Amino acid sequence: MIVVLAGGVGAARFLEGLVQVVPQNQITVIGNTGDDREFYGLHVSPDLDIVTYTLAGVIDETHGWGVRNDTYHTMSQLTQYGNEDWFMLGDRDLATHIHRTNLLRQGKTLSDATDDLRKRFGLDIRLLPMTDQPVATHIRTPVGQLHFQEYMVKRRCADEVQGVLFVGARESRPAPGVLEALKGADAILLAPSNPIVSIGSILAVPGIHDTLHEASAMIVAVSPIIGGAPIKGPADKLMSGLGMEVSAVGVARCYRDFLDVMVIDEQDAHLVGEIEDLGIPAMTTNTIMRDKESKAALARKVLEAAGLSF
Repeated sequence: MIVVLAGGVGAARFLEGLVQVVPQNQITVIGNTGDDREFYGLHVSPDLDIVTYTLAGVIDETHGWGVRNDTYHTMSQLTQYGNEDWFMLGDRDLATHIHRTNLLRQGKTLSDATDDLRKRFGLDIRLLPMTDQPVATHIRTPVGQLHFQEYMVKRRCADEVQGVLFVGARESRPAPGVLEALKGADAILLAPSNPIVSIGSILAVPGIHDTLHEASAMIVAVSPIIGGAPIKGPADKLMSGLGMEVSAVGVARCYRDFLDVMVIDEQDAHLVGEIEDLGIPAMTTNTIMRDKESKAALARKVLEAAGLSF
């Protein structure tokens, strides 16, 4: 079994490549739920949905989130009622959140709801939320403490980052199957996701970091930072705000106490020595996932780094 720790867009694109190489039923994805938030009375799980929509082939590729060719009649009506529209949700996307929320109100767990949606979208992967308890990623800024969605979407990452908090993490526990998947994995892969608020939130759930430290499987991470900047998202703003080097070396430092191999882009080959000075072997390849072929090629390289071949 291949286990992948995943955020949103970058992880979903990496998984598009992985499922070309590894049968879906041999993949377990542990998804970030620190970005989850209630909007319009509905429980929204952005990263779990991005992974689901992408692998189901319905993602709006222009945005990297939402459903392709969706309409926004509900949002238009909501704004007429005086609601804010900074977090736009299409009509078909809203149906997902309504369905999830109904399941949760019936007493189902987030794990149950996630698995129900996975099946309805025809996926054979195993998709697990990092926890069934509420954990919220908050960004400390000069204007106050902001939920990550408010910092990123509403305020467009304009505020100085002074700290990152995972509210509720200490009281949470890994979702059923998470620790067992990590302990029984043939390889554990950290997708090219934001190391602070995507992978970082997963590591904040008690028990997950320690299990990674003790895991027998090879653990391989793909850097989301290429040439000193992320392909998408605010990883650079978060890392620099926390006094971290915005580079593949900075990412490696985030994972250094449990990581076996770091995969970085070929344009960052000059950083191999610095990463290996941390005690982490580094492999270079093309990590920019422009098309189906490059996604599959990256997946093969990462599996090779983990000592596996398919």
